[in-house]
Amino acid sequence: MPAQEIQPTRSELLEINRKIRLTENGHKILKLKRDGLILEFFRILDEAKDIRGDIAKRYSEAMEKIAVANAVDGVIAVRSAALAISCEPKISLSTRNFMGVVVPEIDSAKVCTPPEERGYGLLGTSPHIDLAADAFQRLIDTVIKAAELETTMRRLLEEIERTKRRVNALEFKVLPELKDAKRFIEMRLEEMERDNIFRLKRIKAKGREASG
Repeated sequence: MPAQEIQPTRSELLEINRKIRLTENGHKILKLKRDGLILEFFRILDEAKDIRGDIAKRYSEAMEKIAVANAVDGVIAVRSAALAISCEPKISLSTRNFMGVVVPEIDSAKVCTPPEERGYGLLGTSPHIDLAADAFQRLIDTVIKAAELETTMRRLLEEIERTKRRVNALEFKVLPELKDAKRFIEMRLEEMERDNIFRLKRIKAKGREASG
């Protein structure tokens, strides 16, 4: 705040003090928000690491099951069963609000379906096809969960960066400028007070001289 724009008055000093209090409160709240977001980010990150491990594990299981199904039932039978599946994976998407950040919540309850609801004939296939289908459905379910976590982390990280910029702006720009303005006003008021005292002393001195 340029000095020429500051009015060195007591009312301006009161206003500056009010702004400092509001800014300090806002700074404190934003720091709490930033810290809360960071804690949530690392909690989700730990969960995402576990999910990535689950994806690798379930992918291996699914490939192993499909290899067995191909060997036992034949590639044509497996492909025919896959093409005969009449149900599609269904998900429902909603959101939740965490400290002002809207993050997704994906319900994948209808991704995994029992064999009798898949559409291919159970009598014409071996259990190995069912096991392969089960494995791939679990894999899809895990990938969906990973997508939810990855999106949540990205949005949290974006909000963390925005909040950090606001915290830094208040801490290193706004508050120092307000405190500089406060010091300037206090200094000018003290100078004016000294000038007033000096003038009063001169007036009194002249009055005494005139009366003498």
